[in-house]
Amino acid sequence: MMVQEPIIALERVSKSFGLGGKAVRAAHDITFALHPGRTVALVGESGSGKTTCARLVMREYQPDGGKILFRGKDLNEKGAVSLKEYRRAIQMIFQDPFASLNPAHTVDFILRRPLALGQPHLKGRAVDETIASLLRRVELDPDAVTHKHPHELSGGQRQRINIARTLAMGAQVIVADEPTSMLDVSVRLGVLNLLNEMKRDLGVALLYITHDLATARYVAEDILVMYAGQIVEWGDVHRVLSNPQHPYTRLLLSAVPNPEIRFDNPGARLDPREVDAIRRGAQHLQDRVIEVGPDHFTRQAA
Repeated sequence: MMVQEPIIALERVSKSFGLGGKAVRAAHDITFALHPGRTVALVGESGSGKTTCARLVMREYQPDGGKILFRGKDLNEKGAVSLKEYRRAIQMIFQDPFASLNPAHTVDFILRRPLALGQPHLKGRAVDETIASLLRRVELDPDAVTHKHPHELSGGQRQRINIARTLAMGAQVIVADEPTSMLDVSVRLGVLNLLNEMKRDLGVALLYITHDLATARYVAEDILVMYAGQIVEWGDVHRVLSNPQHPYTRLLLSAVPNPEIRFDNPGARLDPREVDAIRRGAQHLQDRVIEVGPDHFTRQAA
């Protein structure tokens, strides 16, 4: 299948923060692209740099180095898309569906506002019809939920409202930050299926941020494994997870309870001393890139 030109591309992007008079590396030499109708899973444990990458994509942070391209144009160049237009095109689904909706507003109001911003040509009855259509797309009954406030909805319903809100803005790229981690297990699959439908039917590009490799494999075509601010292994999600080469990727896989996801060699949980050694080694910058095979790369210390 022919891959379309990326909507967003990060090229050797880096970001550091000052802490106690020292510069702390949060993201180093980050390169990846988000294509229409495809999902990139960014995986790693807490503190690995995933959230920093998300905020760079959202333009909440300015990179210290490298370039961020939108539709092929450097965002720092003259004539690039405005911040307002960019943020209309790039939307985020947050981890906590309970905190991300204003409790004072009804579902109708929550969707009406982004529609006015993202699709201002809609007026009157067309707005009502679009709200109903958005709710049906996320598998909610408009008659049952439009008049309700967030506290009257379940966690899964709230997350579906969040997804509908991004669509109301006319999102081209959605950054989904652990979108199912606070939901009951029974409703997680429905939300993941909805993300897959949006990608397939609407051509939305997804950046799916998670520590859960099982869901990453379910929703993504490509995967980026991140640790200590650096992407240490990346490529086709099935190739990477079936043949992990970097010790940190193996460490993540060793913790997955599903034996179909866990790597086969050695297949057992790692000794705590081995875990510590892997983490210490991965803390250092690893600049040597090795091509494992087609669409599969890893880093090694130089």
